[in-house]
Amino acid sequence: MAQKLVASAELVVGGKRHLGLAKTLIRGRTLAWPSPIGDALPEIEKHRGRLVVVLASGDPFHYGVGDLLLRSIPAAETLCLPNASAFSLAAARLGWSLQEVALVSLHGRALEGIVRHLQPGARVLALSWDGETPAKLATFLAERGMGSSELTVLEAMGGSRERLRSTVAAGFDLADIAPLNTIALHVRAAADATVLPLTPGLDDTLFEHDGQLTKREVRAVTVSALAPRQGELLWDVGLGAGSVAIEWLLRHPSLRAIGIEAEPQRAARAARNAAVLGTPDLQIVQKRAPEAFAGLPSPDAVFIGGGLSNAELFEAAWTALKPGGRLVANAVSIQSEARLVEYFQQHGGELVRLEVSKAGKAGTGGVFVWRAAAPIVQWRARKP
Repeated sequence: MAQKLVASAELVVGGKRHLGLAKTLIRGRTLAWPSPIGDALPEIEKHRGRLVVVLASGDPFHYGVGDLLLRSIPAAETLCLPNASAFSLAAARLGWSLQEVALVSLHGRALEGIVRHLQPGARVLALSWDGETPAKLATFLAERGMGSSELTVLEAMGGSRERLRSTVAAGFDLADIAPLNTIALHVRAAADATVLPLTPGLDDTLFEHDGQLTKREVRAVTVSALAPRQGELLWDVGLGAGSVAIEWLLRHPSLRAIGIEAEPQRAARAARNAAVLGTPDLQIVQKRAPEAFAGLPSPDAVFIGGGLSNAELFEAAWTALKPGGRLVANAVSIQSEARLVEYFQQHGGELVRLEVSKAGKAGTGGVFVWRAAAPIVQWRARKP
């Protein structure tokens, strides 16, 4: 059936490789994917009501072009003939159970996006961007203390040039890797490897900062109060080191976050933290609030870490917040605490005082005492 559709199509769209493979069948016009790929949509839409065939690898709705097409074309007007995806083929070659494997795309995405999946013993299947991706990933793993991880590179699966080769990250020596490849990774982590825990509350030492950092214990409570749910968007106002927005994003791959930071050095520092900690998709707006809110998509949750500096900022954030959305604000100073009390009285919610003490040495002799950090007042409110 697929061959008949290709032969009958008025327009056939696909990558140059796909168009080349199908050239003996094609009778109509061809369109190779441009860059960016979305630029092809207007031409495809011009042929609405006529037969257009789009050639894609494996399953177009698993990190494929299907999602892009159906953003503008109704599903009822399409017919999809999927085949085995690269993930299914790789799992079959290796004998891995897909339900126990993390499935990742590094095609057109930052390499750091794999960080959240780098757990000891984890298995990951990753779509490569090109023939250089496996070597780059091997170097990345070795730098994080995961040099003994096993990498298998599966090239041109399902074709006559299929090849499967394995090595370890620290000794990666594979050459002449085909651009069309999938990486199978079995993570092996040394005792001192950088592994992100699955709970909120990352160690403060993982963040580059200048002192403006929501500390670990308060951060864990803050993320819990923000209560992220699938697909939601957070505004982190006064981004600082980016710790709250980063921990929000780490809770689920579908979550989104926009950090608002007026100070250029802090914005750049937050971007570096986001990349290192596996959330390179953190969007940063370098502008002062509330002016920075203009044109941004409405948030499901708002975090204000430095206290609500003025009434205008609060009103703008509260207005932008979706109905049912959550706002969490932390205050350290007496002045900002008084402001949170006022908002609590007006809008309800919860007012919580957080106090953390840690043991520290008192002079010499091995004597330890409790050293209290400045208390934090946290206001949590839900918009009606």
